[in-house]
Amino acid sequence: MTCREFLDYIGAYLSGELSEAECRELRVHLDVCSQCVDYLDSYQQTIRLSKIACCADSDPVPGDVPEDLVKAVLAAMKQRPIERA
Repeated sequence: MTCREFLDYIGAYLSGELSEAECRELRVHLDVCSQCVDYLDSYQQTIRLSKIACCADSDPVPGDVPEDLVKAVLAAMKQRPIERA
């Protein structure tokens, strides 16, 4: 898996939509690519902070936000209760 392929699959990975084989391949890539590990951490932090802000329920999503990010945020919001700071 390349870094570009990782980016293509990150939303589906976090929302549990990948097959076990695809998840395995993605994890193998993460074992050797610290940049993608950092990106995944940043992506997950974005989801967490979005849940805290509760912006998905009240504000329209700007048009320049990637669709995969919107899907991942919405999926994460459904899976976990909102954490308050």
